[in-house]
Amino acid sequence: MALKLEEKKVVVAEVNAVAAKALSVVGAENRGLTVTQMTDLRAKARKEGVYLRIVKNTLARKAVAGTAFECISPALKGPIVLAFSNDDPGAAARIVKAFAKDNDKLVTTLVSLGGQLLKPQDIERVALLPTRAQALSKLLGVLKAPIAKFVGTLAAPNSKLVRTLAAVLEAKKSGAAQVAAK
Repeated sequence: MALKLEEKKVVVAEVNAVAAKALSVVGAENRGLTVTQMTDLRAKARKEGVYLRIVKNTLARKAVAGTAFECISPALKGPIVLAFSNDDPGAAARIVKAFAKDNDKLVTTLVSLGGQLLKPQDIERVALLPTRAQALSKLLGVLKAPIAKFVGTLAAPNSKLVRTLAAVLEAKKSGAAQVAAK
């Protein structure tokens, strides 16, 4: 179904607004997927906060113009579904990768992160990026480690003294027990 000029402008404006805020984009060829499969993919994407849209390549080129994803323009060929990650840079890659595992008709054609066009095989690396919560917990662990080591170093002399006194006491008790046994 052909879109009228006003509808095309709305689509371009909508995709441009999403692309301007997105952290990453994954493009996949969706030739051969059924409506049910696409509905399932859209539901999974929505659940993870990923904007998923099938857009004509000419409209997609206009939509990404002036954004960090302008680099994907030459890679826009054939029927393609664009998945933009809004909150988590690896979310779109995880969704597409997991869905493609069960549906071989969905083939990754482009991956872009941080304004760079990556090879389609790099979807693995992007999918392995930590979520915000995982990244914050790793950062907290890194920040906590020096403090924990410092406290352990400060406590070491006191604990060593206590262990030494306990060993002397134990030696005296065993010595007294040997003398009493004779």
